[in-house]
Amino acid sequence: MLACRKADQRFRNEWLALEKVQRKKLATILKQLHLPKTPQPIKTYESFAAQMPITRYGDWKTRIEKMREGGDHLSRAKLVRYQPTSGSSESIKFIPYYQDFLNELDAAIGPWLSSMYRLHPKLKQGSHYWSISWLPESQRHLLTDSNLNDDSVLLDWGKRILSQYTQAVPSDVAFADSADDALFATLCYLVADANLSMLSVWSPTFALQLLDNMPAWGNDMVKVLSTGNWGSRQQSLSQVEAPKSRGRARVLARLLKSPVMDWQALWPNLCLVSCWDTAGAKAWAQQLQARLPFAGFEGKGLWATEGVVSIPYNGHYPLAYQSHFYEFENLKTGKIVPSWELQLGDEVSPILTTGSGLLRYCMDDHLVVSEFYGSLPCFTFKGRRFGVDLVGEKLDPSSAMNSLQRAAQTVQHCKPVSLLAIDTEGQAKPYYLAVFEGNAQNQPCALYIDNYLKQNFHYELARNLGQLAPAQSICVDDGWQYYKQLAMQSGMIEGNIKPEPLKKIHINALKNTSALAEL
Repeated sequence: MLACRKADQRFRNEWLALEKVQRKKLATILKQLHLPKTPQPIKTYESFAAQMPITRYGDWKTRIEKMREGGDHLSRAKLVRYQPTSGSSESIKFIPYYQDFLNELDAAIGPWLSSMYRLHPKLKQGSHYWSISWLPESQRHLLTDSNLNDDSVLLDWGKRILSQYTQAVPSDVAFADSADDALFATLCYLVADANLSMLSVWSPTFALQLLDNMPAWGNDMVKVLSTGNWGSRQQSLSQVEAPKSRGRARVLARLLKSPVMDWQALWPNLCLVSCWDTAGAKAWAQQLQARLPFAGFEGKGLWATEGVVSIPYNGHYPLAYQSHFYEFENLKTGKIVPSWELQLGDEVSPILTTGSGLLRYCMDDHLVVSEFYGSLPCFTFKGRRFGVDLVGEKLDPSSAMNSLQRAAQTVQHCKPVSLLAIDTEGQAKPYYLAVFEGNAQNQPCALYIDNYLKQNFHYELARNLGQLAPAQSICVDDGWQYYKQLAMQSGMIEGNIKPEPLKKIHINALKNTSALAEL
């Protein structure tokens, strides 16, 4: 809390000077970057906006690949690592994390943590769980001891040292051979910690998955805590020391005898749960709150691998204006404006210029300006602009169409219609339903689709962690008619319906569609 105070004071002291801070931030970033040649020198935001194009990852991919092979860098700052993630048109992409960029992230972390301590003072008396930035199993070979997957490197060195004394779960669990074993180790450490005061995850489905695994893994966890040995998982978890606490093993054994787990008895000091709670995560966040009603709850701001947009702060979600330089595309007018020109009710998509070297980089998120905190716009997340994100899998139409076409080429007598993201609204695990037209009965279309979708980084990760159920498929005689029925059940007018390769459908619309009998 003390280490974060300086950043918090800066955030509070300048919250009425948004334009001044942002113009200064842009100038600071541009001084460090190797900029492309422009007709005129870039000295102001206006000249920057007039001469630099809007970009996405595809505009930087070749340059970053050359960098990884030893080519020229985007910035003069020290390169710390390349952070893997998925993208709108890439199964995996790498974002350069320069020290300047990490400092920008730290400028958001400080105020956020300070706000958490003010709102939940009991956090000072316990340990914390911050979920690891997991990699899908097919990408585990990328993990090395250079902290590629350790979120603590987002902190400055002082906070990093301090965090080692407050973390409930070591980051080494990310080195497990499988996501299943990593989840098991995580849960063992959480149960071993009687002083756990915070549970911070990104997707609420991840936390629910941890809690749901308790009955199946409980007896094995009792053995681990009693002996300090991973047992049959020893080889997979060889890089992780097993927790040992016979007292906590006895507590868990006693609680497992009850038909309903008493989570408050297991973690009596838990005072805060933090996770996504808007858009598609809302129903799952409500379930998590209902499961742990004795703890306080806080939603997340908008944070991505490429940068941070908003943070939770004193009950609001303001722009992280001390971090990067921000512009926004107005989704109704198409006009791009700086942050200080936003108006209440604007529907926008953020565009970031950061110390990573990415200039005017589109995030493709749909936000609404919900209020102002001083001069700072606050945002509500409405969803992804061009894709679907049920639990963090970030699928886009091009990935969906590619998977559908490849599956159709693999099986016989069918053609692709659409990939439907089924929002189960908390009734069951969400999943994807591939719709084909033709006659492909008794062929493993669902398996093919699931495997092709797993070539997308975050989809594979969500499947590894059990956040998504396996993909399903259906083959109907009239694909357009089936699709149209689903769209109409979702509230669309028949004349306005057009076929889309990727579409989000609520479970009730699927249940009410007459063609469901063909599943």
